[in-house]
Amino acid sequence: MSTSLNRPFTDRHTSTMPPCEATVEWLTIDCGELPASAEVARFRTASGVMECHVTVRLDGEGGAAEQAECLLDAYQLALDTVGIDVSSAIFRRMFCSDVVNQSGLFGSSACATSWVCQPPLPASKFSLWAYHLCSPEGAVETTRDGATTSYRRGGLTHHWTTGMIEANESSSLEQTRRVLENYGAWLHSRHMNLADHVVRTWWFVQNIDADYQGLVDARRDFFESHGLTSDTHYIASTGIAGAHPEVAAKVSLDSYAIGGLHPDQLEFLGAPDHLCPTNHYGVTFERATAVSYSDRRHVFISGTASIDSEGRILHPGDVIGQLDRTLENIEALLEKAGANLGDLAAILVYLRDPADGAVIEASLLEKLGAVPFILVNAPVCRPGWLIEIEGIAVIPAHLPEVPEY
Repeated sequence: MSTSLNRPFTDRHTSTMPPCEATVEWLTIDCGELPASAEVARFRTASGVMECHVTVRLDGEGGAAEQAECLLDAYQLALDTVGIDVSSAIFRRMFCSDVVNQSGLFGSSACATSWVCQPPLPASKFSLWAYHLCSPEGAVETTRDGATTSYRRGGLTHHWTTGMIEANESSSLEQTRRVLENYGAWLHSRHMNLADHVVRTWWFVQNIDADYQGLVDARRDFFESHGLTSDTHYIASTGIAGAHPEVAAKVSLDSYAIGGLHPDQLEFLGAPDHLCPTNHYGVTFERATAVSYSDRRHVFISGTASIDSEGRILHPGDVIGQLDRTLENIEALLEKAGANLGDLAAILVYLRDPADGAVIEASLLEKLGAVPFILVNAPVCRPGWLIEIEGIAVIPAHLPEVPEY
């Protein structure tokens, strides 16, 4: 069986729902008899440009083909509820329990699509996070360049790149180095660079307990040679367990870069009273990064865990205690950007032990309500961390001096 993420959906390019205020609105989708849960977070200002984050989680019934169909049906219901067409998708991440055998079930996709083996929790074969962008001026035009989907708005060009690997090298250090060299060359060919234009990265490590250090060392050395240091800045990032469909790939990279970005649009955020800078324990990423536009602000929260201002793991062995501290740390970072947990558009939650899935799912629903989330089995970079969370928040802004989104 081969289904497609671009199979026909109801053709409604404009929302038939009343305009919402400039804040994130969470919608829980009625999936009827489908064994699935779907949520949408949407944000739209007076300009009418609407962005939506859609998550779909399954209840684990049936084989891979049946679950693939169920995911697509729930995804369609979510799009129909919000009133947008599938062609408005910019980026999708498919979380799979067996990515080698499952990535071919969905056919090709017109948008940037990330495939990662991070088994969904509670146990199922697939879950989905999708990002859609709709404009009152009509469909947002995108172009494909290999693994990158790009779209231009005003003076800015947004580039979503997925699945960068270099599987011919034998170590995670050499694979990471080559991935960064290739990505750096791609950026340079388009008049961009890591330090000024890359806003967010996701590193997936097939065996994180064994191979994370190689990624850390290669990234640190490459960053230093390209002007990213503790005296300048790093990049918001998540480094987490996850496998690529190519089994020889020890590491893979997804990235989001913005061409034409103005330096005054970026702010690198920390909350040192809650969690220490990452270079204090030898890694090189920003805790959070905010990107400002004339009418909104995006806040990218890096992978965040139960850590204190000295870099120590808090609540060892207690997954609920770690969840609470992680959310406290995220809220502290959001506060630096003028946001809070109520501005979250989507979160990804990574658990080391799949046996914790049910209790964490229940706790997330209690603590965060209808915030769209994905919950997967993916060990964190330190074995003592039982849970890690990343997120994206959107808040209104009034900054006519910077480009629009």
